[in-house]
Amino acid sequence: MRMNLAFEFEGVTAGYNRSAVLRDIHCGIAEGEMVALLGPNGAGKSTLLRVLTGLLEPCAGQVRLFGQDVRRLQALDRARLIALVPQELKTPMAYSVADLVFMGRAIRLRAWQAPTARDLQIIERAMAYTDVSELRDRPLDALSGGEKQRAVIAMALAQEPRAIVMDEPTTHLDLNHALEVMTIVERLNREQGVTVLMTSHDLNQAAEFCRRLLLLDHGALVADGAPAEVLREDVLGTVYHCAIRVRREPDSGALLVRPERRPRPAPVPRS
Repeated sequence: MRMNLAFEFEGVTAGYNRSAVLRDIHCGIAEGEMVALLGPNGAGKSTLLRVLTGLLEPCAGQVRLFGQDVRRLQALDRARLIALVPQELKTPMAYSVADLVFMGRAIRLRAWQAPTARDLQIIERAMAYTDVSELRDRPLDALSGGEKQRAVIAMALAQEPRAIVMDEPTTHLDLNHALEVMTIVERLNREQGVTVLMTSHDLNQAAEFCRRLLLLDHGALVADGAPAEVLREDVLGTVYHCAIRVRREPDSGALLVRPERRPRPAPVPRS
């Protein structure tokens, strides 16, 4: 029985200025999965997200979003299927949290249509879900990094998307706020069945929250599977070009990945 796919890449090659960044990507992500896309800088993670969201047209191959060719979808139709949470959101004006969340809902409204009672209810629910209701009147530039990221996720939720794509959502956050954001996303995936694809440089965080990992290296998909299958010392050592140690935390069983420290050079004897 064929599973319902949220995202599907068939032989996708893409890049910039005639230089390929992604090469012959074949991959499918089922509806309701929560998947992390890993790889070093320059591996092609952000390019893959741009192709998926229709911001970059592939040189070859096809990308399907819930069974539809992304290139044939209008921007508004894509936005009703998939929401994007960037690393950092910059706005030209001093929007409040409520303004931002309303913008997420606006894609569901016709031109010049006033929000209905249901639209306002969805906006309130999105803010409550991400715990930003009390911040509704605060300008975005007055928020902490964690608060702002929660507000951006609330905006995405107000779209009522079937999938959320996140580009390194916790990069600029401290440990507590990163955990807070990831817990919200995990809850969203489990309770509402929203498909989640996120890029990350934090291998430990990805292994903790995602049941499936994709590993890119020089534009190629080199590993795809459960965390224990992808986060192997030999594979990671080849991709990241350093010795890496992987072990399980004895109490929780969580995978812990760390680079092995290079030996210090011997001191130069003084003459």
